Amino acid sequence: MKSLLGGLLGAGLLLTTTLHAEDTEARFRAIYAQEWAWRTGQSGISNAGEAQPSQGRLDSVDAASQQRRLETWQKVLGQLDALDARQLSPEGQVNYAVYHAQVANLLAAQRFKAWQMPFNSDSSFWGDIGYVLNSDRLRTPEDYRRYLDQLGQIPAYFDQQIANMRDGLARGFSVPREVLGGRDVSIAAVAGLDDPTASSFYAPFKTLPATWPAEQVQSLQAEALRRIRDEVIPAYARLLDFFRNDYVPHARATLAAEALPDGKAFYRQQILEYTTLDLDPEAIHQVGLAQVAKIHAQMLDTMHEAGFQGSFEAFLQFLRSDPQFYARTPDELLMRTAWVAKQVDGQLGRYFGRLPRQRFAIVPVPADIAPYYTSGRGGADEYLVNTYDLPSRPLYNMPALTLHESYPGHALQLALAAEQRGQPAFRRNGYISAYGEGWGLYSEYLGNEMGLYRTPYERFGYLSYQMWRACRLVVDTGIHHLGWSRRQAVDYLLGNTALSRREIENEVDRYISWPGQALSYELGYLKILELRRKAEQALGAKFDLRHFHDSVLEIGSVPLPVLERRVDRFIAAGGPEPDFGCDCGRRAP
Repeated sequence: MKSLLGGLLGAGLLLTTTLHAEDTEARFRAIYAQEWAWRTGQSGISNAGEAQPSQGRLDSVDAASQQRRLETWQKVLGQLDALDARQLSPEGQVNYAVYHAQVANLLAAQRFKAWQMPFNSDSSFWGDIGYVLNSDRLRTPEDYRRYLDQLGQIPAYFDQQIANMRDGLARGFSVPREVLGGRDVSIAAVAGLDDPTASSFYAPFKTLPATWPAEQVQSLQAEALRRIRDEVIPAYARLLDFFRNDYVPHARATLAAEALPDGKAFYRQQILEYTTLDLDPEAIHQVGLAQVAKIHAQMLDTMHEAGFQGSFEAFLQFLRSDPQFYARTPDELLMRTAWVAKQVDGQLGRYFGRLPRQRFAIVPVPADIAPYYTSGRGGADEYLVNTYDLPSRPLYNMPALTLHESYPGHALQLALAAEQRGQPAFRRNGYISAYGEGWGLYSEYLGNEMGLYRTPYERFGYLSYQMWRACRLVVDTGIHHLGWSRRQAVDYLLGNTALSRREIENEVDRYISWPGQALSYELGYLKILELRRKAEQALGAKFDLRHFHDSVLEIGSVPLPVLERRVDRFIAAGGPEPDFGCDCGRRAP
């Protein structure tokens, strides 16, 4: 009787526990489903620097709207904290960790009023407007009419951003004046247009389907011309006037994030958001110095392998000035880049079991942003290559850059993430910089094993890129914690890498105006490499590199502690081939 009673009690306890777990899962799903639908119904919300496309309109970004966002995320975070995450399934616990960090970062940005500084030297609300408006996804007459409505919303949207920036100036929360030179070029490119049809905003109306009635086509084109001429161009003109005559003269003279209002807390939050680790700036600085010393020794060995007899400084000058290392035309640079990408294609099957269906294109950086844009940037469908100022784009860097930005770096990782169907949208569409940029830098490392660095100069280019990311740990913390000047940061990179002065100055301006983001690359890379070494040592002959890579990519963009727990489970299970949870990918040959 006692055993029967005990069995019944045990079964009841198990049933109660199961019901509680199911209830927790259901409540968690309801929380994130409601918040995600609300979030993606707006524009002007960013996650780790990534703008979210709008769903048909430009949202209000004024102070009252920002306060409502703060209150919403406070409520959501309170709801999350009230859940017992231990009751969730293993996959649910990963979802919870990713989502909790995502909401916490969004809430922190609201508390620090980061929306009062809606641009940096790398990206801006006025430059990203085409992406926000989904101008490349217009298909039906309704799409075009909605787009025309969005163009009409630009003046109010810009006026709200200007008001926010004025409030930021008033409390000393601005982009530093020292990095604002030339940042008005992309505004002036629109503000100074005499012909509205020359605007990129008009581009979708130049190739309307021939099957549409002529009257409809003419009506849409006429309305587009009117809105761009009477609303969009004047809005850019007002923004340009504000930028030149108000923002630049009154922007702060300091550089450090810690010099901002509540700056020490702000910089620590930036570190947490971009590295997913709660690290002290001084500790990061020391890691950077140690990595710089280690890589410098490897660079000296490679310099000697190349047969160069002079000093390290002379070798850097040789690399920066000898014509043999530079393309003569933009097409040559693009073709050399494409050749590297095709060499990578031939190696992928040895390193990955699952490849995405989506392909990427190699395209030049648009001319209006190229002067201050980075050397390259990759997404799931596009690898942007900067062909501006060819003497600043050495060919020996292209293998490392291409591995990072295309395959097996960002293009592969992001495409696989988008093709996942077993994960919530906030994970498929989210981007965690420490994971994504760490993977990109790890992809450069894989170039050694793939045999992509074929000459001592290309190996030096790889090491120079490795050094570049190690230097970021030193430079970012140097600027924002230790009070370095812009010149100190530029000189440090000039003395340690083979990057051109233009690249270095653009990059330093980016680090100054985007605190903490530069830390994600090296710290993410070091963690992924550490986890690979850990798995290799634990599994020995059972370690399969393809399975390891697939496991890292299968989980998607996650905080580094979550990735570490995933690799620990991979090791405990004996290194099995992962299941991507969808049939959308394709097996590597």
